[in-house]
Amino acid sequence: MKAVLHIEKSGIDGLVYSTAEDKRPGYGEVKVKLIAAGLNHRDLFVINERNAGDTPLIPGSDGAGIVTEIGEGVSSGFLDREVILNPTLNWEKADSLPEDLQIIGSPTDGTFADCIIVPVENAVPKPAHLTWEEAAVLGLSALTAYRALFTRGGLRAGQHVVIPGIGGGVATIALQMAKAAGARVSVSSRSEHKLELARGLGADFCFQSGGSWKDRFDGTKADLILDSIGPATFPNYFDILGPDGRIVSFGASSGDTVELPLRALFFPQLSLIGTSMGSTEEFHAMADFVAKHNLKPVVHKVFPMRDAVQAFTTMKEGRQFGNLALSNETEA
Repeated sequence: MKAVLHIEKSGIDGLVYSTAEDKRPGYGEVKVKLIAAGLNHRDLFVINERNAGDTPLIPGSDGAGIVTEIGEGVSSGFLDREVILNPTLNWEKADSLPEDLQIIGSPTDGTFADCIIVPVENAVPKPAHLTWEEAAVLGLSALTAYRALFTRGGLRAGQHVVIPGIGGGVATIALQMAKAAGARVSVSSRSEHKLELARGLGADFCFQSGGSWKDRFDGTKADLILDSIGPATFPNYFDILGPDGRIVSFGASSGDTVELPLRALFFPQLSLIGTSMGSTEEFHAMADFVAKHNLKPVVHKVFPMRDAVQAFTTMKEGRQFGNLALSNETEA
């Protein structure tokens, strides 16, 4: 089969579109013919951390396609099923985080290929209202957003959520989810163009990320902040959070180290919460939520699978609003 392989060099320079072994599903597994795949920042992190001499790897955590082969122990009803892939492996319940969290695309081969073998529980029925490309980019970003907002963030209707750095896949679907849940949503960006696009997705208030945030909301306070940025914006959060407010962190695009003003944390009884990915339980809940509210992830651009290097370069340069997809140019 054809696949995007990472070999020989670290980073984008190590990517080649070539031939890989076409495997058969084992016990409890299914083979999915991939119509499209989704590109995430995690994929960029994975290839940047690999070194010359590492075993060749097919990157990619997200994808959508059709089950074409089943392994022993799998019901024949799965054959020809249209599915999206849950990228998280071996995490069943939301409150039972495994010590060794594993994700499709490293250390296992991922979705940037014609086909993939996955455990049957990771092949979830595709929401019918989504295109193949929309379905392909849904998994990692929407799962992360759902857990951050609801499981960890405890978001309720009528609350005010702030999403700094609007533009990525998680942030754009989180905006849509929060609005669907009845929340007020404010977003920030350094790009006026991205703020305008966020308004089109329903953002109630958009503001520039720079400068002081103290008077951004005319005296009103936030209940929840979804943080994927870290030190570049973190000091501002304590100026806008109300009592019992929550900061849910799922990324660190500007660095790993922040200064934590303890008095500003414990006097208003704020909560600083970490999150990453989500469980099988949450993936099904997310897919049901997306279908119920007819939500569609934003797809910035679709690249042919052979042009994966261009897609990675676009992501690295931060030019996209929403998600990037790779297509196998195969009709369902």
